[in-house]
Amino acid sequence: MSIGVKSVVRGVGHFLPANVVTNADLEKKVDTTDEWIVQRTGIKQRHIAEDHENTSDLALGAAKAALEHAGMDAQEIDLIVLATTTPDRTFPATAALVQERLGIKHGAAFDIQAVCSGFVYAVATADSYLKNGLGTKALVIGAETFSRLLNWEDRTTCVLFGDGAGAMILEAVASDEEGDRGVLSNCVRSNGEHWEKLYVDGGPSMTQTVGHVHMEGREVFRHAVGMISDVVEGAFEKAGVEPEQLDWFVPHQANKRIIEGAGKKLKI
Repeated sequence: MSIGVKSVVRGVGHFLPANVVTNADLEKKVDTTDEWIVQRTGIKQRHIAEDHENTSDLALGAAKAALEHAGMDAQEIDLIVLATTTPDRTFPATAALVQERLGIKHGAAFDIQAVCSGFVYAVATADSYLKNGLGTKALVIGAETFSRLLNWEDRTTCVLFGDGAGAMILEAVASDEEGDRGVLSNCVRSNGEHWEKLYVDGGPSMTQTVGHVHMEGREVFRHAVGMISDVVEGAFEKAGVEPEQLDWFVPHQANKRIIEGAGKKLKI
């Protein structure tokens, strides 16, 4: 195991499909209004992939943007961790498809499936790989074509989700370099007993179909505020950081009310 190594962010990037669906557009499809959506979620519009756009396309766009921001060549990357719930294929991993399209023939590439927490899990995994000497530069991607899982007649779910991708380049450096930059702590957690509050009713093993998203909105709201706060406090404790020291709080969460509720609980 490598001693005294940390992961430092070298670049970030994102990619969104050009197709934008506004609340006004959804008013024509389902029984909803702009006012209803904004009041409950804060969302005004979402990006939806066209039929010819796959998750790997969005992931590749974000990856290229991150590499450009980092000033790196793709050949410097020796680890790709891609978080997605909507892979192009059951296998190979979408990460491997991105690896091929970047022209990389070395290193490792694999997917992680942790839904909303996927990108955080991917960062934590890449950070652990780098700290343990299993790579030097990692490309971490979160990418979804979540619209493929939506029932466009269900106003409680179709208004919440969209498609897009984000990417980050992490590099392993000596822990005494570059001051306090880098990944300070990771805190990941799950509790499978709550699966029925938010799930998809399909899958290769169970139904051989993709399925659609189902959600108990009130329960998700209640649990999300508490669970976000709990895991953030765990990250604070590991890093030795207090909430008042933060400049930014950036949660992965589609609902503005949940973000505000967690922020209030955390005194951020």
